[in-house]
Amino acid sequence: MAPRGSYAKGIAKREEILTTALHVIARNGYRRTSVKELADAVGLSQAGLLHYFSSKEELFQEVLRKRDEVDMAAYGLEVERPIESFVEVIRHNSEVPGLVQLYAQLSTEAADATHPAHAFFVERYVQFRGTFGGMLRDEQQAGRLDPDLDLDRIANLFMAAADGLQTQWMLDPSIDMAEHIEYLWQLVSRNAAG
Repeated sequence: MAPRGSYAKGIAKREEILTTALHVIARNGYRRTSVKELADAVGLSQAGLLHYFSSKEELFQEVLRKRDEVDMAAYGLEVERPIESFVEVIRHNSEVPGLVQLYAQLSTEAADATHPAHAFFVERYVQFRGTFGGMLRDEQQAGRLDPDLDLDRIANLFMAAADGLQTQWMLDPSIDMAEHIEYLWQLVSRNAAG
């Protein structure tokens, strides 16, 4: 059953806020985007915008959740070409520097267990490791990865590489994040049995 009335309108407005925030932050950068600017972009006051979120931190956390949702819809980890899909997401990140800044800032702050986005990032890392680990297991079962590799560690290393490369790229935009991830994949996959 579809949501009705003001509840459905509230969900639609929240989605509009998140979609608009993705574009504004990607364009202007995290530090140069204010809650007032986001509110203006969707025709609300700051208080009106924060009515849809419990705090500014939750708003930005939900922007990142929306980014993940949009990226999965656009790039996914396709069964036929999972590593290529992952690399496409990394490549796309270089086109949205403001969202990369938001992710880096919020993930660092969320390391504090009392931060409102702490649970989001813990869940996100668990989900990513599970998804990427499943892709690695499929590759290993197909004989494209060494059977002795510890796939949980490999999944962690890819996540660490992607996050670390984003930080390096923000400091030096000449770094090609996607090329580095492709190279890491070549190193991991070159000793496959067969």
